[in-house]
Amino acid sequence: MAKANATKGGTRPSGEKPVLLSGGNPQIAKGYGDAPVQAYIAAMPGWKSEVGRRLDQLIMQAVPDVQKAVKWNSPFYGMDGEGWFLGIHCFTNYVKVAFFRGMSLKPVPPGESKSKDTRYFHIHEDDQLDEAQFVSWVKQASQLPGERM
Repeated sequence: MAKANATKGGTRPSGEKPVLLSGGNPQIAKGYGDAPVQAYIAAMPGWKSEVGRRLDQLIMQAVPDVQKAVKWNSPFYGMDGEGWFLGIHCFTNYVKVAFFRGMSLKPVPPGESKSKDTRYFHIHEDDQLDEAQFVSWVKQASQLPGERM
């Protein structure tokens, strides 16, 4: 029996690449744990996949007991029983990191949101990621009440 990956439209044989949605965001079935997040990261197009791998590593190092899921075609990171504190999403020219309680972080991440509490951090292809700042935001965010989604 061929291994299959669940999608909104049914199943896809193992080895077949996920559909890329608007902006190159991978269509990955909703799921909890590391496996769906790793599937998302592997399906991120081009340079974005390496960014996704590094972000995931930094998040895991900063918060070893972090919980992971893919919901709405995006990886989410949170604390058990506390909700989600961070999400990642691919766009055409950048990877967006959403800090759901970003207005409480010091310094506040630069990207504004329509949501009063959420702040974004965008990573473009040629950007040099300030890993120390990112890890600081992740640690701070993990200690705040998360979003229930």
